[in-house]
Amino acid sequence: MDRREAMLRLLRLGGIGAGTIALGTWLSTRSSRPVPEALAAGMRDHAVPVDPKLPELVVMQGEDPRALVRKAMEELGGMRRFIARGEVVVVKPNIAWDRTPEQAANTNPDVVAEVVRQCWDAGAKKVIVTDVSCNDARRCFHRSGIMEAAGKEGAEVILPDPAMFREVNLQGDVLQNWPVFAPFLTADKIINIPIAKHHSLSGCTLGMKNWYGILGGQRNQLHQQIHQSLADLAAFVRPTLTLVDCYRVLLRNGPTGGNLEDVAVRKTLVAGTDPVALDAYVAKAYWNLEPKDLPYLELAEKRGLGKVAFETLRTKAGTVG
Repeated sequence: MDRREAMLRLLRLGGIGAGTIALGTWLSTRSSRPVPEALAAGMRDHAVPVDPKLPELVVMQGEDPRALVRKAMEELGGMRRFIARGEVVVVKPNIAWDRTPEQAANTNPDVVAEVVRQCWDAGAKKVIVTDVSCNDARRCFHRSGIMEAAGKEGAEVILPDPAMFREVNLQGDVLQNWPVFAPFLTADKIINIPIAKHHSLSGCTLGMKNWYGILGGQRNQLHQQIHQSLADLAAFVRPTLTLVDCYRVLLRNGPTGGNLEDVAVRKTLVAGTDPVALDAYVAKAYWNLEPKDLPYLELAEKRGLGKVAFETLRTKAGTVG
């Protein structure tokens, strides 16, 4: 078994198995050294410096979503590596749909809550949780469980308000002037927490597709050139950190879902600092999608936003509990 297949097997099997810890050790001893990447000109860069001693991609499995976040952050160097005292942090889950957590159309609320708590522990001045929903925002925020879970941890949960959008020139190949939700323009750091879902148009929706939720306007127009639009958005806002919620995965009939038969319980969190590699990894593992099936990945790589070859990253995998 080569390194790439070992990583894919880890996600495809899911659950908690005796072989997972051994596989995590196998991966951690076969991780490559970093290759410096040139950043795209004009990027809004919220990333932190690379630490060659730490993994770039972490895969954790376990029963408790909050424990998965804690262990993943520990492996990545702790939240203090990413968040400095006094910073304003925006946490960006997927809260697009009027669905319950069990339907796996929105990010797991426990994952969001634990990220908020970790930001406070790192010394954040303010932690904002927000998204621009597709369905009625108030229903989405409540029914997803995210408003309650994040609120209990002290986050400022902001529903999209038409008065809070600002016209911005995204300077993309496709995206030019577009309304952007103001919290994403003023944050010191941005943490992206998508959920892994099937998407009827793009094949799947992961980290980079989650950036649609910073925009107002007629977003359905972006579907006409979806891959170019996704690359433009990824170039516009580079996250501090990405955590892909794979606790429940919507394998079919996304992105809205609704049928529990379409949901697979994988009890997994994939976290890291390379948003391109994370998308490529999860897309291949759960939907067998190659970069040629997701042109936005190669477009993003050409802009210096990350690597499609996820198997070349320094990787750590393991179980919690």
